[in-house]
Amino acid sequence: MTASRSESAAPDVVLIHGLWVTALSWEHWIERYTARGFHVIARGWPGMDVDIEQLRNDPSSVANLGITEIVDHFDRIARELDRPPILIGHSFGGLIVQVLLDRGLGAAGVAIDPAPVKGILKLPLSTLRVSFPVLRNPANLHRATALTPEQFHYAFTNTLNDEEAAAVYERYEVPGPDRVLFQAGLANFNPHAPTRVDFHNDNRAPLLLIAGGKDNISPASLTKSNFELFKDSKAITSYKEFPERSHFTIGEKGWETVADYALDWAVKNAAEWSHKFSSLNTTETMASFEPPARRPDVINPS
Repeated sequence: MTASRSESAAPDVVLIHGLWVTALSWEHWIERYTARGFHVIARGWPGMDVDIEQLRNDPSSVANLGITEIVDHFDRIARELDRPPILIGHSFGGLIVQVLLDRGLGAAGVAIDPAPVKGILKLPLSTLRVSFPVLRNPANLHRATALTPEQFHYAFTNTLNDEEAAAVYERYEVPGPDRVLFQAGLANFNPHAPTRVDFHNDNRAPLLLIAGGKDNISPASLTKSNFELFKDSKAITSYKEFPERSHFTIGEKGWETVADYALDWAVKNAAEWSHKFSSLNTTETMASFEPPARRPDVINPS
């Protein structure tokens, strides 16, 4: 049987950025996925779809932004689409992907170097080193703080030399809402933490967790602990580690390997999951579709 256009169309791909950057951080992935024929949606967190210099000069509009507001924002984006999209998130975006999947959204999800979900009890010292300057002052709960070039180099670009790291900082870094760090850091003391996920949810879509072996913010040990929390779930959960990658894995040299692995895994598993749980009567899958190129849906592309 030949699949109808709606059945054979490539799935939408929603990219979710993390803290201290904007949707611009996905610029290479957007171009690559669009060239492969996927409709890419790369939106900023609420209030962050503005010029980077505007955020740097006045971040007050995002100072009180929290995880629930961010998740709800991407919840609405996903529900507005014709069918469940592939969800790919980096850092805090990876945490958000897991919450969205737990809500029943998405056909597959990829969490790259994710921020910790509730239930991870031990944080690596390198993670604490990055977050402590914010968490040590409770007044920061209602502020948006930028990283210094030195902090950014340690946190994001530790595999790059000084000149390369400075260029990445200049292009991508913005102040981030400190509230999300407090919410993640104190999650295990909050019964209603916005970072909680049902690790026994057997009906969620497939999830891939990707770790970087040289990541300082979200070390591989942290991502592996996240993966192990799903050990009793019947839902598909996979783990992939790239040993030489930093937290800036989505932009440093070799990012294409990570991008292709993430999308290929998601497309394959989304197709199998959709075949299992949908009522579509087709023998063709999304993995066999060769779609025409489309322009990405991205805010602030330069």
